[in-house]
Amino acid sequence: MKKTKFKKTVIDIIIGIIIFVCVFNIVVSIYHIVLWKNEGKEIEKELDEIEEITTPVEVVEDDNKDRIEIIKQQEEPDELNPYWAYVNMNLISVDFSDLKEVNSDTVGWIQVNGTNINYPFVQTNNNEYYLKHSFNKKNNSAGWVFLDYRNSNELTDKNNILYAHGRIDNTMFGTLRKALTNGWLDDKNNFVIKISTPKENTLWQVFSAYKIPATSDYIQVKFNSDDKFLEFGNMLIKRSAYNFNTSISKDDKILTLSTCYDNKERMVVHAKLIKRETR
Repeated sequence: MKKTKFKKTVIDIIIGIIIFVCVFNIVVSIYHIVLWKNEGKEIEKELDEIEEITTPVEVVEDDNKDRIEIIKQQEEPDELNPYWAYVNMNLISVDFSDLKEVNSDTVGWIQVNGTNINYPFVQTNNNEYYLKHSFNKKNNSAGWVFLDYRNSNELTDKNNILYAHGRIDNTMFGTLRKALTNGWLDDKNNFVIKISTPKENTLWQVFSAYKIPATSDYIQVKFNSDDKFLEFGNMLIKRSAYNFNTSISKDDKILTLSTCYDNKERMVVHAKLIKRETR
């Protein structure tokens, strides 16, 4: 009799613990959902404020021909490579004075065709701060778009790396995953990235896009030799999920966009510099 009661008591305790754990997990999940939504609203508010401060303006090339440089290709692009169409595209230019008053870490603006990516980007002395802080430096797990701390803020390195969270509400780099969809790939006008910094406006041609298990082999900034850089560039081309019919030379400069695809994979896009305008 006592054994039966003891057994029942143990079962009741176990059931109670299970119920408590389930309820606790539900409460925690609801808390995180509410927090995530509130942080998303804060990001949307900041984006509206940024839009009121400044927006990218298209550069009219005819007015600035003396300041524009076309990055010549080492080899003649084939008919599947729309390089010549891209170098005729207008650049964007941004007035950074008001943006820098809001956040002195502001170093540029990025616009990716065919996505929602159209933001100022920042840089500080580490790659952690802007994973959990927004443009106005408030705590926010949505983070912001930021340049690798090892890079020059003038994007003069061989590989210039921008990071942001891949938000499912399509903010930050949430829409970068479009680069793997037929809808995005079917329009070659999407294969360009426009950047404006206080010193120059630039145009970059996409040459690789893929998702990959978490790795750091594509975020190398410095290279010991031209051969090492070419080896790196060709690795990125071979890794691409789509053939952009574009090659890499030893003189090229690469722009890398990196975000999370899911908990285990990264979404990555690489582009090379094809046009610049000094400001």
